[in-house]
Amino acid sequence: MQGHKSWIKQGLDDGVFLLVGSLQPNKGGAVLAHNIELADLENRVKNDPFVAENVVTAEIMEISPHQGDERLNFLLS
Repeated sequence: MQGHKSWIKQGLDDGVFLLVGSLQPNKGGAVLAHNIELADLENRVKNDPFVAENVVTAEIMEISPHQGDERLNFLLS
């Protein structure tokens, strides 16, 4: 767990992860990433200890935002 938490912290510190949390009820976790090429994100995800040790299987879903609350304008540019 500590390795996974360190991986999350690194993503937040790097400015790649905007939001990290649990899917409810007990459905796993989710990460909202921003401003990273898909290949780079795939590589980052492979380095998550949970993924590397086959504890979880990661699925990356790409979103092309078109509309949003003004607080999220940085995602729309």
